[in-house]
Amino acid sequence: MDQRKDACVTSTHSISLDDPRLSWEGAIDVVHGEAGPSQSKGTRPWRMPSREIGLWHPELVIRASMPAGVRIRFATDARTIAGTVVADAESSPIDVVCDGHLVASIPVAGQPGFRVDGLPAGRKVVEVWLPQFGPFAITGLEVDAGATIEAAPDDRPRWVTYGSSITQCRAAPSPTVTWPAIVSRRSGLNLTCLGYGGQCHLDIGVARLMRSLPASFLSICAGINVYGAASLGPRTFTSALTGFVQIVREGHPVTPLAIVSPIWGVRRETEANAVGFTLPAMRQAVAEAVDALRAHGDRHVHYVDGLELFGAADAHLLPDDLHPDGAGYALLAERFLDRVATPLFCTA
Repeated sequence: MDQRKDACVTSTHSISLDDPRLSWEGAIDVVHGEAGPSQSKGTRPWRMPSREIGLWHPELVIRASMPAGVRIRFATDARTIAGTVVADAESSPIDVVCDGHLVASIPVAGQPGFRVDGLPAGRKVVEVWLPQFGPFAITGLEVDAGATIEAAPDDRPRWVTYGSSITQCRAAPSPTVTWPAIVSRRSGLNLTCLGYGGQCHLDIGVARLMRSLPASFLSICAGINVYGAASLGPRTFTSALTGFVQIVREGHPVTPLAIVSPIWGVRRETEANAVGFTLPAMRQAVAEAVDALRAHGDRHVHYVDGLELFGAADAHLLPDDLHPDGAGYALLAERFLDRVATPLFCTA
């Protein structure tokens, strides 16, 4: 959807980015006055605890600085919303949602800001969905002069999902149409997306983070980055996954948890990686980890075969033989809704 514009440009006034009426949903940490891309000062939402930057792998820190699933939420009667940003040349767009309805999708890659005019009249809850990919900082936010601003925190059940680039969804057209965003918006869930492109290696720091976050539902998509980097082998992968879940369970002993094995991976189905894993072997290892957890008393953990969400018949939606395109992410979302969110989350 294109940016909306009125015939007349409305004057605006600034809202401080640390205004308590703004909630930064989906963010783990928000740092104001931080040097963003190009060393410009601004506000950056983090998908990790910012105090632990020196403890996480540098590549993981880079992905955690990208605000996938993060949205600035508030109630207002404004007809215009604008902002200034520092966005990478590869940054995804910004989406503006009013009362749950997408009203504008605005490219910001290499642009100084965004503006949306002609928003619906009257009070509404606005969510400014930030780019799911690309280094990003926001340096200013404005609404119509005289418009009201109120807090509107998202009190829906919280869903925390962890995964790879297939969960971060760089190839999705915009942040509201990543598969986690589609699922959360359709299911009425408050999303925290821990999709880290190339960096889903069962890091203990992420397990500790998930343990500490409020969550009504949890999901983990495990295996594809481990396969790609050969970061864990058959001896260590299953125990690493079970140990990761055990740490999460210290904070969420009975929270419904879906563990999803890799989706269809074309040549990776038969081509062994440097430590001897193929994707079928990795799916078996994920299933065995879930079986072991259930056998040891965890009745709230559930295995989901990734091929049920995206299989060989869907390979035409993998333009690089690994990542779904926009239509592929929409299909993945529909199947996750049908086979995971509805039976495990929405009826819990």
